[in-house]
Amino acid sequence: MLVAIDGDTLRCGRERIRLLGIDAPELPGHCRSGRRCAKGDPQASKESLAAAIEGKATIERRGRDRYGRTLARVRVNGVDLSCYQLRAKAAAYVPKWDTGKVIARRCALRR
Repeated sequence: MLVAIDGDTLRCGRERIRLLGIDAPELPGHCRSGRRCAKGDPQASKESLAAAIEGKATIERRGRDRYGRTLARVRVNGVDLSCYQLRAKAAAYVPKWDTGKVIARRCALRR
């Protein structure tokens, strides 16, 4: 069972999963001074992701980030969650976080 932690991070049991290639607005208190954080409404971004996680999930793991989270492409009912968040304008695309440019291709992002 997936649970939305914020607009780009999920929990599956004890595993924390960071969606590949996107950055969502940080929840209050999470954007440290001097850090560039995605603009937008963090609660709306989390709610958008939460609305998309009902159904059969497929997790394609791609490694770990510096915080120990699993980096992954996650699909629910065949819908790529990174693409979903981008289409909903609930997250921004970050090319350097898109291993192999998978999200750019899958979401048909213009370069």
